[in-house]
Amino acid sequence: MRKPGTKKGAVVGSGGQRRKALQGKGPTPKAEDRPGHKAHRQANAIARRAAAKTSDKAGNELVAGRNPVVECLRAGIPATALYVALGIEADDRVADAVRMAADRGISVLEVSRPELDRLTAGAMHQGLGLQVPPFEYAHPDELLETAAGTGEAPLLVALDGVTDPRNLGAVIRSAAAFGANGVLLPQRRSAGMTAVAWRTSAGTAAKLPVAIATNLTRQLRAYAEQGLMIVGLDADGTMELDDLHLATGPLVVVVGSEGRGLTRLVRESCDATVSIPMAAGVESLNASVAAGVVLAEVARRRRLEGRV
Repeated sequence: MRKPGTKKGAVVGSGGQRRKALQGKGPTPKAEDRPGHKAHRQANAIARRAAAKTSDKAGNELVAGRNPVVECLRAGIPATALYVALGIEADDRVADAVRMAADRGISVLEVSRPELDRLTAGAMHQGLGLQVPPFEYAHPDELLETAAGTGEAPLLVALDGVTDPRNLGAVIRSAAAFGANGVLLPQRRSAGMTAVAWRTSAGTAAKLPVAIATNLTRQLRAYAEQGLMIVGLDADGTMELDDLHLATGPLVVVVGSEGRGLTRLVRESCDATVSIPMAAGVESLNASVAAGVVLAEVARRRRLEGRV
C-alpha cells in the first residue's frame, strides 16, 4: 500500500522491505509430512509395522496369547522378556506366566495395551507376550562330534521338506527320546526352530543339537563318506521296517514331507529306503509319527544287540 499522493514504497503493515520483509513459507508440504493429517498418521503406522518386521528378521519372535505363553514357559523355551499389558484382568494363566518368568530370571515388563498391540503386530495377545531369542543352530559336523562322545554308533535324523513347525518339534522330541545324536535340517523349504517347534518339542530342543545344511543332498553324501548309512522313509521302500538290519550301525534316518515324501536327489543319495507296514486302507502316516515309529524300532534293535 502507498500513502496517497506519494511515490514512496510500501509502508509498515504491508510486510516491510528488504530485511524487514516477511519470509515466505515455501511450497505446501505433502500431506504425509504434515503432523495431524490423516496421511501423516498412516505413514507413521506403516513405518512402525516395517520396524516390527525388521525386528522379526533379526530373529526375535514374540509369542502372543495366554495359553501359548504359559505352554512355552512350561516347556523351558529360552526367553528374554515377558510383556504384560497394563490393566488386564489377571487369571491363573497370567499368574503362572509371571511366576515362571520370575523363577527363571526372565524380565517381566508392563506395557500399555497399544504398545503390546504393536509388538505383536496386532495378534490376539490377551495381554501377554513372550519374547523368544533366535535359535542357535549347530554345524552339521557337530552332530557327529556329539555322537563320538557317546561311544555308540551315530544315529542322526534328517528332514527333507518338512515345513510344519509342529512336525519338526515332534520329530525332535522323538529323536531325543530314542537316543538320536542330532537333527539335520535343509536351509531351504524347511520349518525352522520357531516358538511353535520349541513348544511341540517339550523343551528337548535345548538338549539335542539341531543343525542346518546349506545343501542337504551334499551333506548326506558327506556323512556317507564318513561311514554312515543313509536310510530314507518311503511308502515304496526297498525294504520293510522289519528288515532294517542297518539299524545297529552308524545311521542317518531321512524323513520326507507327508505329501511329497523324499525329493528325487535325496532319494538317490540313500543307501536304502524303508517302508512301515500298515493295515490296508491307510495310505501314509504323519511325518513326525513315521519318524517316531522308525526311531523306536532302531532303538529296540540297538537294545537287543547290547544284551547279546
